[in-house]
Amino acid sequence: MDSKKTAQETTPNQRSHPNPLKALADFFFEVGMLKRTPRSGFQFLGTGRESVADHSFRVAVIGFSLARLADHPDPFRVVCLCLFHDVAEARTGDMNYVNKQYVKVDEEKAVAHLAHALPFGGELRAFLEEYRAGETDAARLAHDADQLDLILELKQQKDLGNAYAQEWIRYALERLCTETGRRLANQILETDSAAWWFDGNDHWWT
Repeated sequence: MDSKKTAQETTPNQRSHPNPLKALADFFFEVGMLKRTPRSGFQFLGTGRESVADHSFRVAVIGFSLARLADHPDPFRVVCLCLFHDVAEARTGDMNYVNKQYVKVDEEKAVAHLAHALPFGGELRAFLEEYRAGETDAARLAHDADQLDLILELKQQKDLGNAYAQEWIRYALERLCTETGRRLANQILETDSAAWWFDGNDHWWT
């Protein structure tokens, strides 16, 4: 059975939200769920915590930076891919790598449902399809931004003494797919996570 047809068939009635502003208000409340949805992998790492919204914000900042470094012609498309890449988790929750060995999430169905009444629903679905396919330069940069945010968090946990963080970093490095992403990851790993505010600022404390 065609998966796209299945998602369309299970989409709520288009007439359920005749007012586009009401649809947007609903969407904004739904996106707010990401602030209360934890990134579940930290329970296995043992330290650290963040919400999906926390993660998505920095991924978007990293994505813009990567796009500029790589001289991508449309850095704002990269930002949009980053910003929305985990939006379906408002409905599905976050599935970590262990969870995914046992649970299959119908992300396509979740996206179809959350986007169906939005005035830009088609554009949102296109962003997420492009991100999942990972075939465009923008999508590859967005994927690397996702991994770089994880690497940043793991480097911070390593600096704070988590002995397992280095092993997680090794796998995250293997998932990088652009040279720009790999160069930036190397710099992140050479940088103390507290250096931005601590180094050279002794006069703050005396």
